[in-house]
Amino acid sequence: MSHVLVVNSGSSSIKYRLLDMAAQGPIAWGIADRIGEDGGELTHRRPGTDPHVRPGPFADHEAGLSAVLDAFGEAGPDLSGIELAAVGHRVVHGGDRFVRPAVVDDAVMRAVEELAPLAPLHNPANLEGIRVARKSFPDVPHVVVFDTAFHSTLPPAAHTYAVPGTWRTEYGVRRYGFHGTSCAYVTRRAAAWLGRDPEQVNLIVLHLGNGASATAVAGGRSVDTSMGMTPLEGLVMGTRSGDIDPSLPGYLAREAGLTAGEVDTALNRESGLLALAGANDMREVRRRAAAGESGAALALEVYAHRVRKYVGAYYAVLGRVDAVVFTAGVGEHDARLREDALRGLDALGLAVDPERNAADSGEEREVSPPGARVPVLVVPTDEEWEIAVEAVALVEGRR
Repeated sequence: MSHVLVVNSGSSSIKYRLLDMAAQGPIAWGIADRIGEDGGELTHRRPGTDPHVRPGPFADHEAGLSAVLDAFGEAGPDLSGIELAAVGHRVVHGGDRFVRPAVVDDAVMRAVEELAPLAPLHNPANLEGIRVARKSFPDVPHVVVFDTAFHSTLPPAAHTYAVPGTWRTEYGVRRYGFHGTSCAYVTRRAAAWLGRDPEQVNLIVLHLGNGASATAVAGGRSVDTSMGMTPLEGLVMGTRSGDIDPSLPGYLAREAGLTAGEVDTALNRESGLLALAGANDMREVRRRAAAGESGAALALEVYAHRVRKYVGAYYAVLGRVDAVVFTAGVGEHDARLREDALRGLDALGLAVDPERNAADSGEEREVSPPGARVPVLVVPTDEEWEIAVEAVALVEGRR
């Protein structure tokens, strides 16, 4: 049983990947998008073949997963002929209850649902995908892997907010951190690149996509991270503000008459690059900046400045840095951002080599100058593979 089906259910999409763990690679993958909306489609892919496309709409996640299963039947491989070791699922928020993966049962389902107030945009959608998948694969172990779990090693000094005690004890107010599944995978791959075990390396991991975070990794363990109780805190993101003055919501309530819900929506969905440049896709922001749009140029400066600030802060937290690692869509593909984010940090041994940095190979690579004191790496992330690895380890009793 070397196969794992990974289901990553979002609010309006289902991403999936069927992995052959023995061969260490995918044999099919795809996405059903715009679930619960008009239109949409499912794109199913296999190595060496043209994409198989099924048109929507998909009324709900059950209809979306049904279309996924149909795509396997139509374009292969036929799941009826594959014995699955597990079905792995991503859940964004595990609170302080889940510090490692868990085999799904009714108690786990209830706990994930109870944690929904901490991630109202994510946990309910993750949960719905699990419910539907359990119906389709009732005899296969289902394993949930939590984005917050990697950050369960944060020391109290890093995860504690200086707020009233009742907030912390009764409402779970603390730093949890996110992108942990990505960080776990990238940490392991970066350590291998350096020729060491993860327990031997100190890293600054920069997961830069539409969502963005910075994490300080000491001895393979998360010791500080930029996202907080929710994914809003920290770096500037596609539509999220990142760090702001905590008094801003109260000020806007008094002066602009905005409700807490309106401020929360604006900070999560209407801020970040979108607010500054009019677009949340970094490629479009760069196009607009090149066309002379001042808002887009400012957005790029703000984005890079925030990343640079966190790199410096986490260098201080770690004391010794063995590598800075860029990952996720922007981190992997935007050479200019990598250069701008590390500009002026030569005294810390951090810089990129122009020729190395410009090469966009899609592979793991080093983009710092030869012999640099602190290597700068680009490591493409693979959250689905990490979920599969952790799921198999759990069902086989290796964790």
